[in-house]
Amino acid sequence: MSRYSVSITVKNINQLSMTGRTRNQERILTLLQTLNRAISAQDIYVQLRNGSQSIGLATVYRALEALKLEGVVQVRTLASGESLYSSVQQDKHHLTCLQCGKSIPINECPVHELEIQLHQFHKFKIFYHTLEFFGLCNQCQELEPASIGVK
Repeated sequence: MSRYSVSITVKNINQLSMTGRTRNQERILTLLQTLNRAISAQDIYVQLRNGSQSIGLATVYRALEALKLEGVVQVRTLASGESLYSSVQQDKHHLTCLQCGKSIPINECPVHELEIQLHQFHKFKIFYHTLEFFGLCNQCQELEPASIGVK
């Protein structure tokens, strides 16, 4: 092994925290826990850069993916295709309007018992779940022509 490859290996080891996360993963997780709301990867990038922390957008995406696979970050994909990331604190459920993008939180969890059954039957470690219904909010329904039927 050459000296160059040894120094890269040592540098990467020095970036790992006691949890096995990189410094950037820790920064992102801390930001998400502090914000206590869902945020896009681009907004995470901007927040960290505004806080004088040099990080690239690709690094943000890689760190989010690693944190997601670790089960400490969850992702919610909006109808627009945008992904929002948050720290895993509780399962989140929403009604999302396809017209205006409004998202209404649902406080009840109708699938909690199913989650327990799936874990027991399949021996599958579940980190979190999401439940999202897509349709039209009350205001957008009033704007739609009467010809659109509601089920």
